[in-house]
Amino acid sequence: MQLGMIGLGRMGANMVKRLIRGGHQCVVFDKDSEQVQRLVLEGAVGAGSMDELIRCLTPPRIVWVMVPSGDPTEATVEALAQRLSSKDIVIDGGNSYFKDDVRRAKALAVKGLHYVDVGTSGGTWGLERGYCLMIGGPQPVVAHLDPIFKTLAPGRGDIQRTKGRDGMKGTAEDGYLYCGPAGAGHFVKMVHNGIEYGLMQAYAEGFDIFRHANSKQLPEEIRYDLNLPDIAEVWRRGSVVGSWLLDLTATAMADNPDLSNFTGSVQDSGEGRWTVMAAVEEGVPAEVLSASLYTRFRSRQDHTFAEKVLSAMRYQFGGHVEKPAERECASQR
Repeated sequence: MQLGMIGLGRMGANMVKRLIRGGHQCVVFDKDSEQVQRLVLEGAVGAGSMDELIRCLTPPRIVWVMVPSGDPTEATVEALAQRLSSKDIVIDGGNSYFKDDVRRAKALAVKGLHYVDVGTSGGTWGLERGYCLMIGGPQPVVAHLDPIFKTLAPGRGDIQRTKGRDGMKGTAEDGYLYCGPAGAGHFVKMVHNGIEYGLMQAYAEGFDIFRHANSKQLPEEIRYDLNLPDIAEVWRRGSVVGSWLLDLTATAMADNPDLSNFTGSVQDSGEGRWTVMAAVEEGVPAEVLSASLYTRFRSRQDHTFAEKVLSAMRYQFGGHVEKPAERECASQR
């Protein structure tokens, strides 16, 4: 299929590469012309503007928006809505708030445009591993886009099939899922990221306990000088707490056991807040997810080894670079 991609950052560029490898034609645009040229060398068709990208696409067009959530996505979708024609499709693959998706879908429908929201997980590793996709929008439109989703998704691979799924149909086992109407994809991805906060916090606190197991405050006979990289590694092999996040933690600790390359100032990208807000609206207790979010707020003022572990995991899976802590910023004023 032919697809236009707007936004060629860490994920957008790799998604284009994976699509091209899968036989799709990609027309690409980014404000950074060097990013465009790099993908032209990979086989993409480069565009110098949004208007040129639209001209290069054959109607009905498919345009995937992969820019930061919030104002950049809002501005991009609005600009596309002014330029595209009836039956064209706009896909938001970023981390937008699901209520914004509902609003945008209604606004675009008035112009005869289709809007699809895709929660995309996979980070900087998605080019080789594939992307887990959580999709919302009109079901016939999503079905039309299936070849694109199938190429981006990981596929079944060598993961053992879940017991009880024999006879079940659908694409979940291939790594992509139609979740429901507008906003459903980003709603599922929002909670996915909220859970991610909790999982990361649990690992971080555990390793912080190990870090202080030789504290002088403890009786000498129960002080332990533990090898944290080795503990992370052994847990990867047969342990019930094994996961990809643990794999990334093991990698970070093998590179630098003290994680001295991180301050422990941990950012949040919005989904954790929205998950807690959804829990409040639904009246659902979410103690772990709430606590993990508030810990990130606190980390920007005081840092522990646990926050360094969190920062290390965020860098490993998404290339997220720490921002200066609030206290450090204040001292520079």
